[in-house]
This record gives sequence, structure tokens and C-alpha cells, in this order.
Amino acid sequence: MNKNLKIAITAALEAGKEILEIYHSDDFEVELKGDNSPLTKADLASHVVIMSHLKTSNIPVLSEEGKSIPYQDRKDWNQLWIVDPIDGTKEFIKRNGEFTVNIALIENQKTVIGVIFVPVSGVLYFSTDEIGAYKVLVNLKDYNVDALFNEASKLPLEREDKTFTVVASRSHMSPETETYVSDMRQKHGNVNLISKGSSLKLCMVAEGQADCYPRFAPTMEWDTAAGQAICEHAGFEVIDWSTKERMLYNREELLNNWFLVQSS
Repeated sequence: MNKNLKIAITAALEAGKEILEIYHSDDFEVELKGDNSPLTKADLASHVVIMSHLKTSNIPVLSEEGKSIPYQDRKDWNQLWIVDPIDGTKEFIKRNGEFTVNIALIENQKTVIGVIFVPVSGVLYFSTDEIGAYKVLVNLKDYNVDALFNEASKLPLEREDKTFTVVASRSHMSPETETYVSDMRQKHGNVNLISKGSSLKLCMVAEGQADCYPRFAPTMEWDTAAGQAICEHAGFEVIDWSTKERMLYNREELLNNWFLVQSS
């Protein structure tokens, strides 16, 4: 297994342990950040654990909970980690389990490694551009990173229900998304619509459970980088709605354009 992939998986799983400890307590300490999005003690604890592991790679890190790094300082980075210590903090606070740890490695603005861990279910998604994308269930009390590769299932998986399926945000359903779903109904007839939180929407497409994920609402690079890696390495594409090209990373503007995830 790729050395950097092992580092990222270990970082995500160990962060998951910290998150679950706080999740199962009542000590959330929810604050509001400058943009009114919530920040919890678990976000910060996860960030610290992930940074302690990723620093061994000697690759710079752009994290939602890290300091803001000016574009002038990062524009020449050919490689960087992009991290969201908890993607779906609102879902964490609601205790619905639909939050993830996201870690991606970017090279020349493109996703080369993706790791997404779902602490409550123990499901781990991981991918590289060389081996493809995989899903595996992890026992956090007793795991071996090398063994996980042998236990994992390659994505996408076979789906029994072939009804055209759209996955959309649980917290950010926009009128434009509703219009897109309506267009898909005209094109495909019966359409299943599934709502999910966090990067699980990208994972559902990579896994083959959904045919597409239209995101016509704001996201940041750390919300999507790991999920894009897993989708691309499973054979799907993540298209920037404005450029109609593959979505790129480490841009001057970290706010993503709208995008569409679909089969390539």
C-alpha cells in the first residue's frame, strides 16, 4: 500500500477515535465561526490528530480548521494535503451519524489520494489513481492498515435497483437542484431522490448507489477533495459547472463553483 495512503488512513481512523469519544459524551462546546457555521471541540481534536500524522509526510496541509494560508504562500505547492477534520458538523450536532473525516492528497491541482472515514458506522473509503477506489468496514479497537486493503471491496459495487438515482444534500437543497431533479425525471421517468449529509453524497456515487450528485450550492475545497478522488478513482467524474472541466484544487479562490458528479 502506498506510504502516503497509509499515513492518511491512519490519520483518519485515529481522528475518528477522538471524534467518537466526544460524540458519545455531552461535551460538544459548539461555537460559531465567522461565517456562522458551527465549530465543535471534536473538529479541533480531529484536526490536531490528523496534523500529527500528516506532518510525517513532509507535505504541506490545507485544513478547514488550520490557519488560513494566503494564496501567495501556497500557489507554488505542487503537492498538498486538503483536510476537513469533520465534514458535516451540523450532522454531528444533530447526532444523525452522517459526518465524515476527509483527507485528500493533491498533485498539480488534481486528486491522487482520497480517504473518507465515517466514524459512527466504521465505514472507510480510500482510493489512489493507481489502485482505484475501495470500501471497507473498520473495527477501531483492533485494525491493521495493511490488512484493510485485502478486506476491502472495489468500487463501484453492483446495485440491484437500477432506477435512476440522484443524491442531494440533507442541509442545502437549492431551487436549482430541485429543477435538475425535475429535468432528470423528464429524461429518465421514475427517479429516486436520496438525501445525505457531508461527503457521503460523493461516496454514494462512487459506490454505485447513486447515478449523480448535483451540487448547486456553496462548498469549499476541503468539503469535496477526498470525495472527488474516490469518485474519480471509481470511474466517475466531478465536473465544474462553470468551466465544464474537471474540478481543480489549490485555487486562489477556495470556494468551489457548482459541480456535478456523474459517470464518465
